[in-house]
Amino acid sequence: MSPSVIALACLGGFIPAFFWLWFWLREDKNRPEPKLLIASAFFAGMGVVVITLPLQKLALDNFSGTELLFVWVVIEEILKYAAALVVVLWNKAVDEPIDAIVYMITIALGFSALENALFIFTPLAEGRVVESLLTGNFRFLGATLLHVVASGTVGAAMAFAFYRPKVERVFWSTFGLCVAIVLHMLFNFFIIDATGETILTVFLFVWMGVIALFLVFEKVKLLEKKHLR
Repeated sequence: MSPSVIALACLGGFIPAFFWLWFWLREDKNRPEPKLLIASAFFAGMGVVVITLPLQKLALDNFSGTELLFVWVVIEEILKYAAALVVVLWNKAVDEPIDAIVYMITIALGFSALENALFIFTPLAEGRVVESLLTGNFRFLGATLLHVVASGTVGAAMAFAFYRPKVERVFWSTFGLCVAIVLHMLFNFFIIDATGETILTVFLFVWMGVIALFLVFEKVKLLEKKHLR
């Protein structure tokens, strides 16, 4: 196993994730989160990949077709949410609604970074450099942002329920998780056999989701200002 191949795969997987992380953290620049906690969330996302792979292998042995896609998505989204609950969301630094979105997105980007590196590694190790470049670009514009939108949806649900009673917070978090699973499932379902214009259409919907997430950030900021009055 060539160290240079591993290094290139990691660069291809992590640099785009770091770019998007920087991009989204700017939305919380007025009251930035502790760097150590952001790093913990990112590494937690990477750890989810390690746990996910054997579970998805088990699912592969027991399911097929649409059922397999659904189980894979459920595994990923539930584990990302669980990682957020265990690693960061209990911390006292999570003291405003927007923090829930920031940490969910950070975990999603940690997950995407390692997952993308693994996807790039195989063609790169086999000398298929062009394919590895295409894979990296494809995931940079599609799958990575899909994870951001899905996990950001969970974070948004938590953010809007931030000041509500605990029972309501649990309900809306669960609702956000269900929406994330549906969004992720639809993406996987349509992208599998997509070619040409169909891929562009799927990507367009992902980018529309990103724009919607921007709007949610602004709405959540207003929610915080209203609460502080």
